Amino acid sequence: MARFTLGSLAGKAALIGALLLGGCGLLPEQIDETAGWNAQKLYSEAKASMTEGAYDRAIQMFEKLEARYPYGRFAQQAQIEVAYAYYKQGEQALALAAADRFIKLHPNHPNVDYVYYLKGLVNFNEDLGLLAGLSRQDLSERDPKGAREAFDSFRELVTRFPESRYADDSRARMQYLVNSLASHEVHVARYYYNRGAYVAAINRAQAAITNFPQAPANEEALFLMVKSYDALGMTQLRDDADRVMRTNFPDSVYFRGGPKSDKPWWQLW
Repeated sequence: MARFTLGSLAGKAALIGALLLGGCGLLPEQIDETAGWNAQKLYSEAKASMTEGAYDRAIQMFEKLEARYPYGRFAQQAQIEVAYAYYKQGEQALALAAADRFIKLHPNHPNVDYVYYLKGLVNFNEDLGLLAGLSRQDLSERDPKGAREAFDSFRELVTRFPESRYADDSRARMQYLVNSLASHEVHVARYYYNRGAYVAAINRAQAAITNFPQAPANEEALFLMVKSYDALGMTQLRDDADRVMRTNFPDSVYFRGGPKSDKPWWQLW
């Protein structure tokens, strides 16, 4: 039987380690194609990747640019581009994190208004996608958290930079979001009404009218209040709500049996 001493075992271990290290040297080294590139070259190549839709490669190059040349104008622009690239990829959380980082580092940057606008766009989901289109899902049926955050970003933009090139579009989107949030409240009120929870339906309809007084959805909110008060046998409140509705919406379709089209208001935007 072969006998091994501690010294022979240590020698064999050292030999195995040397072979392993030597084997690593046989593997081809990764070559960094950007080695030696200046800031402008890195930025140009990253922008070209963005144009081609190669967002992963663009993000990698923008991050290399910021790491190698952290104090130049290209590095600041690269931070904005990274946020936009994540937005185009559908990486909502990463896009918002990149935008927030830029705003924190460069609150007085000439293009910070665009970053606020981009934050709004990230949360502003205009397109529901194929499956939602087939199911005819109303925007008001979704969680309004994103709509509120988008509204806050657009409001920050138009408040701080009223003359920004993005201000007019932000105002239009804010109005759309107000309508969406009001419609969400009415959607919930309708849900409660259909299930006989009339007090809850009244509360949600009142919330829509109070918080979003100019929203188109308030027509249905008033109608739900009239119907809910009637179901509860509260005739005086029913008549008060009916009078307010007829004053503000004298030609309401709800007086004639309800809307004839099932196309939601938000598709007209």
